[in-house]
Amino acid sequence: MRYYYLVALLAALTPYFAVAQKASKKNPVYIDKQGTFRWADTNKEAVFFGVNYTTPFAHAYRAIKARGINPEDAIRQDVYHMARLGLDAFRVHVWDTEISDLEGNLLSNEHLRLYDFLLAELKKRNIKTIITPIAFWGNGYPEPDEQTPGFSRFYGRSKLTTNDSAIVAQERYLTQFFQHVNPYTQLTYQADPDIIAVEINNEPAHSGSKAGVTNYINRLASAIRNTGWSKPVFYNISQGPYYADAVASAKVDGFSFQWYPSGLVAGTTLAGNYLPHVDNYTIPFDTIAAYRNKGLMVYEFDAADILQGYMYPAMARSFRQAGMGWATQFAYDPMAIANVNTEYQTHYLNLAYTPSKAISLLIAARAFHKLPRFKTFGAYPADSVFDVFRVSYKEALSELNDDTEFIYSNTTRTKPRQAAKLLNIAGVGSSPVVTYKGTGAYFIDKLESGVYRLEVMPDAISVNDPFERASPKKIVTRLAWNPNEMQINLPDLGSDFAIKPLNAGNSITPEVNGVTFTILPGTYQVTRKGKQAAQTYPATSIGLNEFVAPAPVTAPVELFHKPVATASASAPLSIKANISGTDFTEVSLLIAPAVGRPRTLPMQKKATALYEAIIPEEAMTEGTLNYRIVIKQGERFTVFPGPVSENPFTWDAWPTNFWTLRVVPRQSAVELFNPTTDRHFSIYPVWRRGFTTSYGTAVNPAHATLKLEATNLKGIEQVVFQFVFSEKVKGRLPDFLNGNTVMVKARATKSAAEDATITLIDLNGQSFSAAIKLTDQFQEVAIPLSAFKPGEATLLPRPYPPFMPLLFKNNSLNVLNIADAERIEVSAAKQVNEHERDRPFGFELEYIWLVHR
Repeated sequence: MRYYYLVALLAALTPYFAVAQKASKKNPVYIDKQGTFRWADTNKEAVFFGVNYTTPFAHAYRAIKARGINPEDAIRQDVYHMARLGLDAFRVHVWDTEISDLEGNLLSNEHLRLYDFLLAELKKRNIKTIITPIAFWGNGYPEPDEQTPGFSRFYGRSKLTTNDSAIVAQERYLTQFFQHVNPYTQLTYQADPDIIAVEINNEPAHSGSKAGVTNYINRLASAIRNTGWSKPVFYNISQGPYYADAVASAKVDGFSFQWYPSGLVAGTTLAGNYLPHVDNYTIPFDTIAAYRNKGLMVYEFDAADILQGYMYPAMARSFRQAGMGWATQFAYDPMAIANVNTEYQTHYLNLAYTPSKAISLLIAARAFHKLPRFKTFGAYPADSVFDVFRVSYKEALSELNDDTEFIYSNTTRTKPRQAAKLLNIAGVGSSPVVTYKGTGAYFIDKLESGVYRLEVMPDAISVNDPFERASPKKIVTRLAWNPNEMQINLPDLGSDFAIKPLNAGNSITPEVNGVTFTILPGTYQVTRKGKQAAQTYPATSIGLNEFVAPAPVTAPVELFHKPVATASASAPLSIKANISGTDFTEVSLLIAPAVGRPRTLPMQKKATALYEAIIPEEAMTEGTLNYRIVIKQGERFTVFPGPVSENPFTWDAWPTNFWTLRVVPRQSAVELFNPTTDRHFSIYPVWRRGFTTSYGTAVNPAHATLKLEATNLKGIEQVVFQFVFSEKVKGRLPDFLNGNTVMVKARATKSAAEDATITLIDLNGQSFSAAIKLTDQFQEVAIPLSAFKPGEATLLPRPYPPFMPLLFKNNSLNVLNIADAERIEVSAAKQVNEHERDRPFGFELEYIWLVHR
C-alpha cells in the first residue's frame, strides 16, 4: 500500500490548496479526484449511512436526566440499536453554546464528557463519525433557551459569520476543541481513526459579501488544520444557495446538504403518497467549476411527519444518484424519551417505538451501501423497484430481497429469492418466511447451519399522534410485552426446532408445535431438531446475548381513535380504535342513532391493540349518530371519549361524552374540503411577507371561507392550496365511488378574473388537472371527471432545501380513476407569464364537493 504525505505537508507550510486528498497513514478515509470517499488502505469506495443523535446535549440531556435515567446508560442502549439497524455513521451538531465561553475557550464539562463517551461507544460498534463542532443554535428547543455561557448565545447566529470578534472566538474554540483529548479513547479527534471528517458548522446564516463568506470559511478551516487536522473538511453549501460560489471557492474538500422532502412541523401525521417528493435529489451547483468533483455528504435528512416505513430507501436511492457518500438521518430519538417524542416534534425514529420506520432505515442503509453513485432507475413509479429493493406507499412498505437477506418494514406477500440461503431476516408484520401477530420488530440472524439468533422487540402501540404538539405528559406510543404467536418457515430449520433464551433475566423457553410458538420480547437461540449448536460464535458488533428494550410497565387503559365526521345513510360503517393497557375482557361500541334505540355492538380484536366494530346499515339512519367505546376489565369500566371510569349502563351514569357523526342521505354531495372544519392543509408559498392565508365568512354565517393571497409572485411561485381528503371520505365511500363531477365554489380576490387549475392526485402520485375560470363573485363551477387529464401537481408540503423540484408531472396516458384519488389541489398563476407576476393574485374557497350528476 502506498501512502502520500504531500497534502499534509502543504497544509502545514503553505496555504491549503483545494485539491483531491491522497491516502494517508493517519487518515482512514480520503476524497479522490472524482469526489468519491475512499478507504486509504484499499482505495475502495467508502460509504456511510446513519443518524444524528443528541443525548449529550440540550433538551435530550435535560429530559433524560429529568426522568432519573443515567445518560451513559441511555447512550449505550441507543448505540446498540443503531448497530442492530446496520448503521455505520454518526453526526450531530455539537452545541458549542454549552461547552464554550464568550471568548471561545473550551469548557470541560458534563456535555463534552458525554459527547466523548458517545464517540467511544460508537467506536466499539464500528460506527464512524463526522464532527460538526459549531451548532450556532441555543440549547432550548422545544423549551426556552438556557443562559448558556457560549459565544453563540452572545453574538447570535447572524453575527457569527461576519463579526470579527465572533470569528476570533470560533477560531479559539476550534483550536482547543481539536487539541482536546477524549478521556475514553485517549485520542484527539485527529488521531481517532473512527472520526473520518469535519463539517465546520451547522446551517450558517451568511450575509454580506461573497468574498467575506469565503474568507470566513477559510479562517475556520485554517484554525482546524493548524491543530494538525488533515482529514477531509466539509462546509454547508445548500443552506444559502446565493453564496454557493463563495462556499465552493473556499479551501474545503467537500460540501454538505440536507433534505426534508415533506417539509417540517406539519402539526399532524401527514397523509398521502410522498414518493414523488423523493424522486430526485436535484443539485443546482454543477455550473460552478470549483464545486465539481468534491466530496458530497448529507448531514441531515428525514421524511418528517410521516409515520409509515416506506420513504427512507427511496431517499437513499436518490442520494446515491446525486453522488452522496455519507448520509445521516435527523434525528434518532433516545429510547429513554421516545414514548413522548418531545425532542423534535416533527421527527420520530426509534427501533422500539417506530419499528416500521426503523426497519425502513435499515433497508435504506443497505441500499445506500449497495447502489452505485450516479446510477439512475427512471422516474416514479418505475423507480419504486430498484436493484433488490422495493418501496410501496399502498403497502406502507420498504423491502430488501436478495439471495442472503430478506427485510421488510410491513407485512409483505413477496417470496424470498432464496429461502434456503438466507442469512439475515428482519421485519415488522408477516411474510412467507415469518408469520407474526405482534407489532414490534424482529431479527433472525444465521449463526451456523441450523442455528439462528432470534431477537424480538415489544409491541409498539400508537395512542396519540406523535407529530402534534408534544409534551412530556402526553404519551404518543406505548410498548407492551405481549406474548405473541410466531411461525418461522425456513428450510434450514425445519419443524419442531428448539428455542432457548439468551438475554439476561429471560427464562422463557417457548414450546414449538411444528413451526409455531408463542414468544415474548427478548433474544433467543433457535436450533434445528437434532442439531448440536456451537458453544461460542465469532464476535460482531452485536453481542450474542444482547437485548435492549424498555422494561415492561403497568399502563392505564388508553385509546387512539380517529373519529368519522360524516357517513352515508343505509351503508355499513367501520369504527376502529387502538387500545392499550392491561388485559380487558370486553370491548364494546355504544351507538345512539338519531332515530331508534341505542345499541351495543361488540368490537372484535383484529390485530395487536386494534379493535373494530361494524355499524350495520339499518342503524345508519339520516341525522346524527353518537357513539362511545366501552372497555370492561372484570367489573371495571372505562369509557371513551374520556377516559371516564364509570359503568355507562347505569341509570345515573355521568358524564355522557360522545363522538358525533353526521349521517347524510345517499347520493348527497361528498365533501372533499370544508374550510370550517378542515384545517390541516398545505399551501404555497409556505410563508413570506406579501403572502397571506386568512379566513372569511360564507353566505351561511356558520361556514368559513379560505383565502390565499399574494401581493406578487417571485421566481417559480404559484398560489396553491392542497388537501388530502382520503381519511375524510372513508365514511362516504359508496357515494364517493359513485361521484362523477367535482363542484368548486370559489372566487378571485385580486382581479376581475383569474385562471385556476383544479388537480386531483391519486395514491400512485399521478395528477389529473382541469382548467377553470374564476370571477370576482362567488360561483359554483362544475367539472366532470372526464375533463381531468394527465397534468402536474405541486409537491406540498414544499420540499426543503428550496431548490428541490416544485412540480411532479404525470407523463402517463392513464385515465383518472376516482377510487384512487386522495388529494385535491387548487392553483392560480400556473400559466402566468413573466410580465404579469408583479400583480396581486388570490382566490377564496367556500367548498369543494364530489357529486353525481
